[in-house]
Amino acid sequence: MPILRIRHVTTYYYKQPVAFGEHRMMLRPRDDDDQRVIETELEITPRPRQLAWTRDSFGNHVATAHFGDRARELHVVSSICLDHAPTDFRATDIEDFARTYPFAYAPEHSASLERFIQPLSPHPAIDRWSATFFRRDGTADTHQLLGAMTRTIRRTFRHVSRHEKGIQAPALTLNLGSGSCRDVAVLMIAALRARGIAARFVSGYLHLADDDEDCAAGGNTHAWLQVYVPGPGWVDFDPSRGIVGNENLVRVAVAPHPREAIPVQGTWFGTATDHLAMKVAVKVATAAATGA
Repeated sequence: MPILRIRHVTTYYYKQPVAFGEHRMMLRPRDDDDQRVIETELEITPRPRQLAWTRDSFGNHVATAHFGDRARELHVVSSICLDHAPTDFRATDIEDFARTYPFAYAPEHSASLERFIQPLSPHPAIDRWSATFFRRDGTADTHQLLGAMTRTIRRTFRHVSRHEKGIQAPALTLNLGSGSCRDVAVLMIAALRARGIAARFVSGYLHLADDDEDCAAGGNTHAWLQVYVPGPGWVDFDPSRGIVGNENLVRVAVAPHPREAIPVQGTWFGTATDHLAMKVAVKVATAAATGA
């Protein structure tokens, strides 16, 4: 199992010293079976007068900071070392009753999955697009369905980097034929939930090899989705890269909607023109590559 080191630096710049309200940070990876945090450090400048760690209802780690000092910069540095175990998704892992869609989730799972089945931006265009992955009678091989949708989005949609806040409406992503990693993840979530398949948004990190053609080597923040499949449970699908499984993916937060999985968010007090810029730098590398 590879050991990964992650350094995530977020800096906000202001024209003059401003006061900071509460800031909520989701930067520590989850404690899941296939990933285990070995070391973690969070450095914040100016130093908060109070920093509290909690877990939300989805099991995500949340750090909440309260400040006393004013400053022209807010600097957040998260350093992580974790053990990561790649896992596959095989058709034989699926419970017999769920190998063909449609299927019904077991009653003991229905309550916990309800928030992840509720429709997300329903639209007739999305239903028409998703229908191409099903047989005429509405059935499908579950393993083939999920893999085909993931790979088709990678092949037919243009990946773009969007720095604007928020998510494109799934119908707009479909119409444009392009979107960021978070946009295409939400499109796939919307399509699956409309069919009663539980899906949730995931934010985290992508570890990139030096020869990766899609992005700069070293890694970056990333977004994808998980689908609850009876048998293996929550399975990772990365439609922006056409990848099934968790290889090179480090989960930080899972949520029904992207707005509940923002890495750093908070308030500040000053004039509208005080905010100058925000910069984010991420490095993901194997321990051997970092000299550990």
